[in-house]
Amino acid sequence: MWPPPTAMSHGPPLNKLIAVAIDKDRGSQIALKWAIDNLLARGQTIILIHVKVKASGLPFSGNRSNQDASNDGSGMELEPQLKELFLPFRVFCTRKDIQCHDVVLEDVDVVKAIIEYVNRTAIEVLILGAAAKGGLLRRFKVKDIPGNVLKGVPDFCTVYIISKTGKISSTRSAARLAPFIHPLRHQFMQQGNVKSNTIDDSNPPPRGSVSGIPKPVSDIPMSNLHSDTLNMKSPFTHRKGPNGKPYEISQPDTDISFVNSGRPSIDNMFPSFADNYDSGATPPRLSGFSDFEGQNFESIPMGRRSLDIMPSEMSFLSMEGERSSFSSTPDDVAAEMRRLKLELKQTMEMYSTACKEALTAQQKAMELQRWKTEEQRRIEEARFAEEAALALAEKEKAKSRAALEHAEAAQRLAELESQKRINVEMKALKEAEERNKVLNKLSNSDFRYRRYSIEEIETATNYFDQSNKIGEGGYGPVYKCYMDHTHVAVKVLRPDATHGRQQFQQEVEVLSCIRHPNMVLLLGACPEYGCLIYEFMSNGSLEDRLFQRGNTPPLSWQHRFGIAAEIGAGLLFLHQSKPEPIVHRDLKPANILLDRNLVSKISDVGLARLVPPSVADTVTQYRMTSTAGTFCYIDPEYQKTGMLGIKSDVYSLGIIFLQILTAKPPMGLTHHVERAIEKGTFNEMLDESVPDWPLDDALSLAKLSLKCSELRRKDRPDLSKVIMPELERLRTLGEDNPCQSGFHSSGYATNHSQASVSQASQHE
Repeated sequence: MWPPPTAMSHGPPLNKLIAVAIDKDRGSQIALKWAIDNLLARGQTIILIHVKVKASGLPFSGNRSNQDASNDGSGMELEPQLKELFLPFRVFCTRKDIQCHDVVLEDVDVVKAIIEYVNRTAIEVLILGAAAKGGLLRRFKVKDIPGNVLKGVPDFCTVYIISKTGKISSTRSAARLAPFIHPLRHQFMQQGNVKSNTIDDSNPPPRGSVSGIPKPVSDIPMSNLHSDTLNMKSPFTHRKGPNGKPYEISQPDTDISFVNSGRPSIDNMFPSFADNYDSGATPPRLSGFSDFEGQNFESIPMGRRSLDIMPSEMSFLSMEGERSSFSSTPDDVAAEMRRLKLELKQTMEMYSTACKEALTAQQKAMELQRWKTEEQRRIEEARFAEEAALALAEKEKAKSRAALEHAEAAQRLAELESQKRINVEMKALKEAEERNKVLNKLSNSDFRYRRYSIEEIETATNYFDQSNKIGEGGYGPVYKCYMDHTHVAVKVLRPDATHGRQQFQQEVEVLSCIRHPNMVLLLGACPEYGCLIYEFMSNGSLEDRLFQRGNTPPLSWQHRFGIAAEIGAGLLFLHQSKPEPIVHRDLKPANILLDRNLVSKISDVGLARLVPPSVADTVTQYRMTSTAGTFCYIDPEYQKTGMLGIKSDVYSLGIIFLQILTAKPPMGLTHHVERAIEKGTFNEMLDESVPDWPLDDALSLAKLSLKCSELRRKDRPDLSKVIMPELERLRTLGEDNPCQSGFHSSGYATNHSQASVSQASQHE
């Protein structure tokens, strides 16, 4: 809740146009009371705004104002309903010694009417009652009128919305001063000054009027104004309510109702004036003039005139009256009083006219000064803009010249670069040709493997007949054929294979130098055409056997434990090779081939890398410029950092062991197995095609596999010290418990070959 304005500022906001939007509800009364208690001082003027909603089909009549129910000087009478609406607010203002201007706006939209009036009149403070059931303008229950007014008023107007409890529910402070000073503000200031100089400070001032369309002072009949003011009657004595009963007068200060202020009237102060009112004499008071919405300086209203008699004039009148009382008859005294009243009236009219002319002249002078200042500012801005334009033109010319020079220099530089590039390309082409010649000579002189001619391979494969094709991978297709009286598999380099020649050289380099029972045997090669000849593995890949492709029978748990131990032994052989350890980098079930006796052998070492011995002896990791391998099997740390080590293969080994146990795809397999172990449902994760799993041993292998597949390399166990002893124990367990029906079909997989030999992943 915001503190009241009196707590935020020292004193009320004097000389500001303050308006309160009113209606028949109690919220308007609370808003007016809050405004008088917190924002207004005695003698100030407040504007009471009421929006009369008219039917949308009627012609628009703008806004209109009234002064005191009937005496607006224009002959326009308020409707009885509006008189009854304004009556309690007038009475409350009178009791609080506050002057009020009553404004009636006619529009189909209440919010729009209030916002437009605030813009036209430069209202600086606006107070509204909070919207609720039966709140402000209760006929518009579908609209939040205070909230819409709060959002729509200009930023020079401060808005307060008062709740039913008399506290501020929401507010918005002004961000700037009013763009202009409305004549109504000067009128209120003059009314305050005149009030302070009147003979009776406690006499309640008559309220002025606010009109939507200004009327010149010359058009207002002054005599009618005086007579209307003279004949003003109290509604509590001359009017009755709708039920025919007289109005009731209540005294509580919390409600807006009429209470007699108890101040002496002008009739009591000047009995001689009161004696002549009935005779038709004009009273020395004038009602207010209407304000106007436009900025017409020829018809600026002066506001309320009050009895303004200087002390010298009063003393003069007193002396003349005393002298005449001794020497004149009562008739002469009455005539003299009428003459003095007439002179006083004429003097006040002249004073009012002079004030009006002075105010008009002041307004015109201010406008002229403002216009002069604005013109000077525009001239200065134009001069500055012209100077800036000239300077900008000079800069653009300089930039254009510099751009031309830069373009010419760039063209010369491009010609030089083009010539250099041509020279470099020619040099690189020559170097490549020389390097190829050297490689060809080296390959022709390499006797570590048997060399086959392309004619021999074409004859054996029946010119690469599709009927002999048994698979295809990233390197190229694989054909089954018969060479040197034995079945072999020929892997042929595909023309569009990426880095195929490099992979060919790497695989020949590795397989021709090593021999191990669990490594696939390289029989020969044709380096001119990138052909590799391997021993034929009749039972295909481990992946085909795990997923029982081709309706193959499932592997028993004894065979699975033996295959796991064989894979570990072959991988350990690569890691312990001399002089440099070999990291496979693409270990997966598709690259594990099975012979006719279900002996597993590791293939596809085309992506293998030789790790420097100095690195292998310590952390066993090596920085690679780019990673290689198969998704779900590649070491995450190697994939992220490019740091390669022998434990990168340990991660792949852990995933393969989990697939051997579950025969499930590798995606998210570690997570599912770990959750199953935590919940005690690991037996449900095992391959259902094997009914007689040794659960404890299978669980032990699963836990070892999860350790191998840790995300951080340092958390994975050592292959030779931790993994191999456990695998040897499991293989021994399988050999001690032979299966009843082994899987020894030598001729079963004649159509299932080492297609996985060629299913290498995308390599460097």
